[in-house]
Amino acid sequence: MKAIVIGASGGIGSAVASALESDGRYSDVLKLSRAQTGLDLTDEATILKAALQAREMLQTVDLIFDATGGLEIDGQGPEKTIRAIDPGAMARQFALNAIGPALLLKHFSPLLNKDGPAVFATLSAKVGSIGDNRLGGWISYRAAKAALNQIVRTAAIEIARSHPQAAVVGLHPGTVETKLSSKFKSNHEVFAPSRAAAQLLAVVHGLDASQSGAFLSYDGSAIEW
Repeated sequence: MKAIVIGASGGIGSAVASALESDGRYSDVLKLSRAQTGLDLTDEATILKAALQAREMLQTVDLIFDATGGLEIDGQGPEKTIRAIDPGAMARQFALNAIGPALLLKHFSPLLNKDGPAVFATLSAKVGSIGDNRLGGWISYRAAKAALNQIVRTAAIEIARSHPQAAVVGLHPGTVETKLSSKFKSNHEVFAPSRAAAQLLAVVHGLDASQSGAFLSYDGSAIEW
């Protein structure tokens, strides 16, 4: 099998890439990121270029794993109150956490294998669940991840028409020991990146097309919208 990991220079992305490279089922693992290959989620031209290069190298793939995302952007963390809303900061959250993955789906999903099972997985977050929101706060990040969940759900319906065996899903990785979460640890269990990668890939490798459009936790359980 062949895989693409986007955001492969980050904590979760690098761990996922390493796990796939160690998995004997994968002959090719293409690692893409802004730091390593110039793929910038806020610049569609770089996404298109990377997708064209990936097609030239791999033709089709069995797994696309999007490990991009950001909680603190340009030094600005999540708001604790509606009074702290800044339109520029909110726009940057949407650009990175919702619009960027939508562009990845636009340009990379055509690379998914049409003749067998395939997966496009993107990292979402449980705080993007509207139904599960009991604490408030973090409005821009929550809203961007909620938007991402809708993007995944909608894209899954469309992609099923051309890739009937594909699963397009959003995954909640839990709290992982990375730069993204280092300032915002809660009382939840914190996973090492290698463990998080193993858990997420176990979910990915257990998917089938009937689960396309789902929002799943790292243990495979469904998260309410």
